Amino acid sequence: MTATPPVIRLQDATSPAVRASVRRVVEAAFGAQEGPQVADLVDALQASDAFADRFSFVAERDGAVLGHVMLTRGWVDAAERLVEVHVLSPLSVLPDHQRRGIGRALVAHAVAAAGHAGSPAVFLEGSPDYYSRLGFEPGSAHGFTRPSVRIPEPAFQVVTLPAREPWMTGALVYPDPFWAHDCVGLR
Repeated sequence: MTATPPVIRLQDATSPAVRASVRRVVEAAFGAQEGPQVADLVDALQASDAFADRFSFVAERDGAVLGHVMLTRGWVDAAERLVEVHVLSPLSVLPDHQRRGIGRALVAHAVAAAGHAGSPAVFLEGSPDYYSRLGFEPGSAHGFTRPSVRIPEPAFQVVTLPAREPWMTGALVYPDPFWAHDCVGLR
């Protein structure tokens, strides 16, 4: 007997109970050492103007939050002008529910939401082995540069979307909470 697939829905970021559930998922997914710092990043991003689109999604089964992903606003510093894009970070799935397609479903949902919103690209820093299977490619292959030298080149990845135009290249600029919480670069 297989479990019912989780439901992916927009997170109610104003609900204290849902926010607490998301925090527990993030802390568990990132472990005792990095979990609290990444959970603080989620709180800070959701309180910032980088969260203007309010793209925060949860995967639920029977009312329990099993996974979470969010998109925040970032920018590409293109020669012509700043271009608003999305940054996918963090992706979190409870350890006991990993390797069951929940992360894949959350990422697909988030990328689709960014596309529907007219974003030209979604960026992330993460494992190329994992994210390349989800359609992400090296950012440098599309003319983008990392926002920090602490991000290994292979980890700097992008999915370009239909709204992207050829002139939209340059350095990715993260919103302030990534810097304030020292959550730039893979550990």
